[in-house]
Amino acid sequence: MAAPLSDGDRRKQISVRGIAGLGDVAEVRKSFNRHLHFTLVKDRNVATPRDYYFALAHTVRDHLVGRWIRTQQHYYERDPKRIYYLSLEFYMGRTLQNTMVNLGLQNACDEAIYQLGLDLEELEEIEEDAGLGNGGLGRLAACFLDSMATLGLAAYGYGIRYEFGIFNQKIVDGWQVEEADDWLRYGNPWEKARPEYMLPVHFYGRVEHTADGVKWIDTQVVLAMPYDTPVPGYKNNTVNTMRLWSAKAPNDFNLQEFNMGDYIEAVLDRNLAENISRVLYPNDNFFEGKELRLKQEYFVVAATLQDIIRRFKSSKFGCRDPVRTCFETFPDKVAIQLNDTHPALSIPELMRILVDVEKVDWDKAWEITKRTCAYTNHTVLPEALERWPVSMFEKLLPRHLEIIYALNQMHLDRVAALYPGDIDRLRRMSVIEEGDCKRINMAHLCVIGSHAINGVARIHSDIVKNSVFKDFYELEPEKFQNKTNGITPRRWLLLCNPGLADIIAEKIGEGFITDLSQLKKLLEFIDNETFIRDVAKVKQENKLKFAAYLEEHYKVKINPMSMFDVQVKRIHEYKRQLLNCLHAITLYNRIRCNPSKSFVPRTIMIGGKAAPGYHMAKMIIKLITSVGEVINNDPYVGDKLKVIFLENYRVSLAEKVIPAADLSQQISTAGTEASGTGNMKFMVNGALTIGTMDGANVEMAEEAGEENLFIFGMRVEDVEALDRKGYNAREFYERLPELRQAIDQITSGFFSPRDPGCFKDVVNMLMYHDRFKVFADYEAYIKCQGQVDQLFMVRSSHSPGKHSAFAATGNSTELCSHTIRGSH
Repeated sequence: MAAPLSDGDRRKQISVRGIAGLGDVAEVRKSFNRHLHFTLVKDRNVATPRDYYFALAHTVRDHLVGRWIRTQQHYYERDPKRIYYLSLEFYMGRTLQNTMVNLGLQNACDEAIYQLGLDLEELEEIEEDAGLGNGGLGRLAACFLDSMATLGLAAYGYGIRYEFGIFNQKIVDGWQVEEADDWLRYGNPWEKARPEYMLPVHFYGRVEHTADGVKWIDTQVVLAMPYDTPVPGYKNNTVNTMRLWSAKAPNDFNLQEFNMGDYIEAVLDRNLAENISRVLYPNDNFFEGKELRLKQEYFVVAATLQDIIRRFKSSKFGCRDPVRTCFETFPDKVAIQLNDTHPALSIPELMRILVDVEKVDWDKAWEITKRTCAYTNHTVLPEALERWPVSMFEKLLPRHLEIIYALNQMHLDRVAALYPGDIDRLRRMSVIEEGDCKRINMAHLCVIGSHAINGVARIHSDIVKNSVFKDFYELEPEKFQNKTNGITPRRWLLLCNPGLADIIAEKIGEGFITDLSQLKKLLEFIDNETFIRDVAKVKQENKLKFAAYLEEHYKVKINPMSMFDVQVKRIHEYKRQLLNCLHAITLYNRIRCNPSKSFVPRTIMIGGKAAPGYHMAKMIIKLITSVGEVINNDPYVGDKLKVIFLENYRVSLAEKVIPAADLSQQISTAGTEASGTGNMKFMVNGALTIGTMDGANVEMAEEAGEENLFIFGMRVEDVEALDRKGYNAREFYERLPELRQAIDQITSGFFSPRDPGCFKDVVNMLMYHDRFKVFADYEAYIKCQGQVDQLFMVRSSHSPGKHSAFAATGNSTELCSHTIRGSH
């Protein structure tokens, strides 16, 4: 949002943001003062900015409550099929501005806050991000909730209310240092605790087979306390629910064990139970087989399934008595979407409830389970696939282990009947992996227990069918499908780039806010100089605003006329921030070699968090910051090149940097990035893409025309061919002088003079065991970046026409509609 407007400007509010009526403004002011007084017990003499944020949040929340209750009543009256989106991560970011946008309240709030002598944008900045996710998987879950509410679907998000979300990243002397993200310290005005729906979750114990059926006994109980957050659709009065579970110890937890009278110790031990929802595991695309993580996965599944079944049985609003007792119609009324394998335990848990508790016949229960569950696969990286030790299951979830063994036996009997004598196939397709340490392959469990399996971009779904689950695809091809990921245009255009949204709305109306395919209408204006100039002006304003933000928060001064070249995502070898870093060094060497030559000025910004235990990712951050230190302080370079590491990248920072970006880097090794929704956010905000043919880039290039993206490097088949031949990094090092110079500088300590050997691990990896083949794409990448420079010079002169930069972005924004429709 811009700085406070003059009274003259206030009379010309653009339609997208909703015109504020005087009554609305007065009502917001009255409600704000009421909450300040009665909810926060403050007056204006002693209130802090945080009090003002809370007063405004409660005011906005009041507008949700009636719609929220009516939405749930409506679902009970209509009894639609309900969608349950189970995810261990929901990367929601901030809620205040998003709620104002979706309810059409932003202008009324802005005017009311202005009249109260406060600044809306300053209050928005006080809100803590709800950082309950690591990256793409968690942000996809958040976008899905917004889109499902906007479509008016009866949908629920279910996850864990982590007391500590994704860590805050500090950069100290170039190194990443993690700080705990205590996001709930000041309270969360958006959630409502629901202690009346608290549910027991069982762990450990033993299984007894009796005449009455199977019983899981002597268990340890942890209580799951639900906290509900409203999820408003866009201007449609629908408010759905995200329900997050928090772990609570029961009152008798461990007390019986302390018969020596050590009451204090027993009470302190309650932390053991409550640790389950304490902290989000900060790994992205990496499996860590810790018992606490398995407890988290079962905790969310067990609580959620009890809730789903309660709602299925009691289909009348406010009714807690069972109305349905027959589970025959369960799959017609319930859809459970597993966001990756983390909630895979839904499959054996639903079987356990149906068979052991509800006494449904085993085969019938299996049919119901398969028809209810669907599975989204998010990665093909082998280190990311969950494989839990059988020994851990045996101790923690003994009944579930029995069920998984029985399901696996049924599955293998079927495979053996279809492929007699093919022992190797049985081994490959088993849910149980034999070996020194027997493991349960959770992806295989998801595939056999779901009726639909999807990848998240077409190329990814093809890899899933042709390699990762090839045997399963041959067995049941009808199960496999593609749902290319998408983004919500409310947060990623309307909220974060209101200037651009207004210009688009002026030309084509507001329909694009809920149907991005309407952006195709912008093609009519590709040669319209006024329109192109207006768009360029918004981009420049966004760049100036972000440059001011960097100066204030990072104490760096950048050239706002330079190309903003941005790569923001988790730090990982496969995402190849190292390739970007090598380009920065190459540009630096060219400028040093010929300082009087004209260069296109660039500000290279790289941001993202490294998993705390991921040594190479942390070394990559140190290298980027070290290279930046040298380049940014070299007087020969001046304004021509800057390298900035964006500390603590998160949703609220993405909302600032994405609208300001000129170039988006999506440069993963072909075949490794499942989808990559960051690219869609950049494109819908008018940035161009430099990227490989990987993830959603492939479909985006098709939709926009490959000439409107900067595509370089190996395709999937080239990578496979290089693997067969044997990748030898030294060949590229010897053949490409600029690459050799950059690597030699890193090796010699040019960028780390106080510790010349600092980057030996990075160089050693690049030269001898680089799975992601950075050197193989270096030459094509550098050449492609040269084409980026040429086009930026054309754009800087604002020449309209087919190949102007906006013509490219105008064409490519339409592909986001394609991907979002796919994700719906």
